[in-house]
Amino acid sequence: MSTTSTASGAAPQNTGTASGAAHRSTGTAYRAFTVTGRQQFALVERERREPSPGEVRIRVEACGICHTDVLAVEGMRADPETPIVPGHEIVGVIEAVGDGVAPAWQPGERVGVGFLGGQDHSCEACRRGDFVNCTGQPRTGTDVDGGYAEVAYARATGLVRIPSGLDPMAAAPLLCAGLTVYNALVSASVPPGALVAVQGLGGLGHLGVQYARALGHRVAVVARGSAKAGLAAELGAHHYIDSTGTDPGAALRELGGAAVIVATAASGASMSPLVPGLGRRGELVVVGAAPDPIQVNTADLIFGGHAVRGSLTGTAVENEDNLRFALGHGIRSRNEVFPLSEAPRAYRHMLSGDARFRVVLDQRG
Repeated sequence: MSTTSTASGAAPQNTGTASGAAHRSTGTAYRAFTVTGRQQFALVERERREPSPGEVRIRVEACGICHTDVLAVEGMRADPETPIVPGHEIVGVIEAVGDGVAPAWQPGERVGVGFLGGQDHSCEACRRGDFVNCTGQPRTGTDVDGGYAEVAYARATGLVRIPSGLDPMAAAPLLCAGLTVYNALVSASVPPGALVAVQGLGGLGHLGVQYARALGHRVAVVARGSAKAGLAAELGAHHYIDSTGTDPGAALRELGGAAVIVATAASGASMSPLVPGLGRRGELVVVGAAPDPIQVNTADLIFGGHAVRGSLTGTAVENEDNLRFALGHGIRSRNEVFPLSEAPRAYRHMLSGDARFRVVLDQRG
């Protein structure tokens, strides 16, 4: 489901040459939003360059706006005064291929790029096959320019093939938000029919419910208030737990205990009460980055052999598995769509928490 956002009332931002670039650039020039400091956006025009060795140039069709974009936009990086193009849920078409890129990647192919920008194949993690934790891997839109632009550049090792039946606007949020919850679930290796809980019903959670149901699990949603109970059921949840009206850990125990709880809400305090709701050898898998700590009683870990762990998106080939699974099972992100020219407003709309449920930039116009 895609809708055109009508969000209004946001304060104007510094958008550089925005007033003179209402339409898509032509020829070798392309538009991009850079950011410096905190939310200091500037719309700039750049010239296409040839891709570097091992790199491709992509004509961007869509870019999801993710909460992780705060790293760039809010100045949470090593040098926030150096302009950077945010955005790491990129879908587009290869325009040019640099030297040393495998023949499998050719101009005209639709590809995606996620947060992890491609392993270097040389660090210790890569030598041991742990590509997610590659120490020489750029973070798209934070360390290197991302997708708030008409053109992007990416390492070939970070490219994701987009299935032919998946629209760019539908695919973009799945490259990060979708992959995050998909990998959290499949890495837990629990059998179909197991009780799986999804904490939070926002941009990550609304996808997590769909993936868990498609994997054959009995799904419980833990969220604040009763207002989202209907949505949870619509997305496929079997149970809804209002964490403001009941102890969520106790409620999960009454359901038999969760084999996996995927914690998506950015609040350590809201995750802490979930651990007692785990079943035998159950796991709390944390995917929502929170500013406050999770507090756990040692007895809640020891008795039952419970675990708390984190999960960081996934590799490019895992993302291809994710996209095929989503396409085959009808998993769809519910998006609000903005044109590239409104990227600063779209980012603020995401940050406000009012988006339902993901925000995507459309660069096709």
